[in-house]
Amino acid sequence: MDNFSSPERREVHDVAEVNGFLSKMYGYMGLAVLVSAIAAFLTMTVFRSAVMNMPPAFMWVILFVPIALSMGISFKATRNPVAGFIMLMILAVIYGFEFALLAGYYTQAQIGTAFLSSAAVFGSMALFGTFTKKNLNNLGSYMGAALIGLIVAMIVNMFLRNSVATFVFSIIGVVIFTGLTAYDAQKMKNIYNSYGSQVPTNGLAILGALQLYLDFVNIFLFLLQIFGMGNDRN
Repeated sequence: MDNFSSPERREVHDVAEVNGFLSKMYGYMGLAVLVSAIAAFLTMTVFRSAVMNMPPAFMWVILFVPIALSMGISFKATRNPVAGFIMLMILAVIYGFEFALLAGYYTQAQIGTAFLSSAAVFGSMALFGTFTKKNLNNLGSYMGAALIGLIVAMIVNMFLRNSVATFVFSIIGVVIFTGLTAYDAQKMKNIYNSYGSQVPTNGLAILGALQLYLDFVNIFLFLLQIFGMGNDRN
């Protein structure tokens, strides 16, 4: 869905240009995380009473809107960077709202530990993916296939409600999105080197920010589930 199928074709970009692109991409990604955190805080404080009185049907809308927004960003970011940025911020707000709803099921210690652990894992793998000379295309293919299998297994487990399976799936989820973080970081750098002069740099940075933001969010959610269930199992 990134509309770039041949990142192998290379163009010449100096170090300053590449670093400028990476700074924009991670800057947008970091801003999205910050917006999610602020939205979660406001949901739990200022808008707490309004959230408690929301109709159940609205919750289903909130669950499916991020899918549409992610698709919209993927298709529009390089064509209309401003629209892509606005949708990314809206997506971050919605995820922040959802995080606030989940927060009630976990302690502050669990949330803090999951966030710091996610930041450490994400940061390490993003750096690895950005600077490694090893081609990570095979890793991306394996992780993508594993993610499809995990989604199917998780859907089945929604009916079985096996807590052990949920715990195992959460660990697998962390592994998958850890690998995808490295792959996506390298992929976006390669795409910039191949197409950076043909598409708006801001749009490409927003597209990369979306993918990395989703990687971070999923690492965080799976780790939060692990820490929460781990304490319950003690």
